[in-house]
This record gives sequence, structure tokens and C-alpha cells, in this order.
Amino acid sequence: MKTWKKVLALVLALSLVFAFTACKTDEDNKNAAAYNKYLKQLEYNDSGLPELTVAISPDFAPMEFIDLSRTGADQYVGFDVLLAKYIAKELNMKLVIKPMSFDAVQAAVQTGNVDLGVSGFSWTEERSENYFITDWYEAGENETQQVIITTKENEGKFTTAESMKGIKVGAQGASLQKVLVEEQLPESEIVLYDNLNDAVPALLTGKVDAFAVAYGNGESFISANPDKIVFSGFEFEVAEKYKNNVILVNKGNEDLGNKVNAVLAQAKSAKIYDSWYEACQLLAKIKTVDELGYDDDGNKISE
Repeated sequence: MKTWKKVLALVLALSLVFAFTACKTDEDNKNAAAYNKYLKQLEYNDSGLPELTVAISPDFAPMEFIDLSRTGADQYVGFDVLLAKYIAKELNMKLVIKPMSFDAVQAAVQTGNVDLGVSGFSWTEERSENYFITDWYEAGENETQQVIITTKENEGKFTTAESMKGIKVGAQGASLQKVLVEEQLPESEIVLYDNLNDAVPALLTGKVDAFAVAYGNGESFISANPDKIVFSGFEFEVAEKYKNNVILVNKGNEDLGNKVNAVLAQAKSAKIYDSWYEACQLLAKIKTVDELGYDDDGNKISE
């Protein structure tokens, strides 16, 4: 019986993870309006242009995820996808998205198989040694807040490092969260996963007791599983060097890295990041149009 319950929980969890189906409701259309507006602004004629290959790991809402109601390459959505489109447009290049696992993104950049890795990366010492790391860009509280999520039945149990001694804490391999768990929860047992979409099934089937995630990603999991997943109440201390996001470029392609930095400076000056982040929160159903103050056409109606 216990085995059957675990299988059922896993099936339910997976159905919640892949919540973006081909059948759109009026609410879905409202949530997508702001995102679609920014997509429209980023349209341009890319026929005959040189390609800019960008690797993403689409398991990290609202930064990059899959919307099954869209087709082809348009299925890959999120803040980093908007940023990649913006960079390609400003560099007068044709964007080619390459979806892959998080660690594969890093390997692809390092071996020169793709031009850029744009996947919610933060600075780490190891990455600084292996890549040209761009200047930072800010996506909400995505990197500044790093937290622990757990099951509803464990709510209130894991609020301190002391309370997590001996428990299993999940994290994505090769991620900042892995580094933080190793540094700040040394007496917990870390369990690594390639794909963040495995976080909810791992929690609900008892493979781990808690999972380390960026705050925005945690919001995504909780919004899809409000009766099952909660924030534990524990928040990692995040050093200044880890805050905000960066893009990975091959060490031998400094020229491209400098061009991307110029585009990032332009985007920062234009103050478009906050609007993009909110649009992606709406698309991922983390926030509602009423919460963020948008009308049905995706226009901001409140300060």
C-alpha cells in the first residue's frame, strides 16, 4: 500500500510540474498577456543573420521553463529567454535556443558547442576559473534569496541548520544551491539532481526531506502545489559575490563576452528587468494579474 501511495504521489507531482498544457483558459491568456507583449517587442527579421546559440536548462521557472501550449522553439519561455532574445536582436544575430540539462549547459559553453549559457547562473569561484563571466543582471529576488522548501507535513521543522542535521537535502548538481548546502548545512546529507523538476516528486515520495532552491523557483513549486509544498522558514546567507545572475561565455570568446556586457549595460539602463520578471511570474502562475497590478492586456495599472 505504501508503495502504491508513493507512485500515486509521484504521478500527481509530475502532473503539477508540467502544468502548462495545450488547452488555454481565459486566466491563462491573462497571465500570458504581459509576456506576449514583451515577445512582440523583441520581434525582428533574423533571416540570413549569423546564429547566436544559447543553451538553457528549462526547469527553472520563472527564469526558463516550458509552456506546452506553445509550439516549437516558442515553448521555451521565461526571463532568460527574453534576455537571450534581447541580446540576439541587439547583436543583429539569429537566436537559436538549445535546451539541455543544467550541467550540460555549462559543459556546452566550456567546449564551445554553444555561444552562451543563459540559465539563472550566479558567480562561483569554479565558474570564474572556467568561463568568461559577464557582468551581472538582476532578476527579481531570484539569486539574492536562497531558501529551503519542504512538505506541508514537515512545516516548521527545518527552520535552522541545527534542525536539519542528518536529514536529506536535495539540490541541483553544479548549482549555487549545492555550494550553499555544502557550506552552511555540513551535517545534512546532500542529494544531487540533474533536473529541478525532480524536486517535488523527490519531496513527495520521501527521497529527500527538504530541497534547496532559489526563492523565485521555490515560489513556482509552491504555487503549483499549495497544499503539499511550503517554505521551511530557513534562508541561506548569500554573500554579495553570489547575488544576481551572470551569463557564461567560453574563455576563448572574450570579444563576444564584451559585446554581451555592452548589451547588458543597455538593458540595465533601460530598466526593463523588473517588468520582464513580473511578466514571467504571471506566465508561470506564481503571481496573479491582480497581485501585480496588470490589466487583461498585460499593461501595468498600478505603481
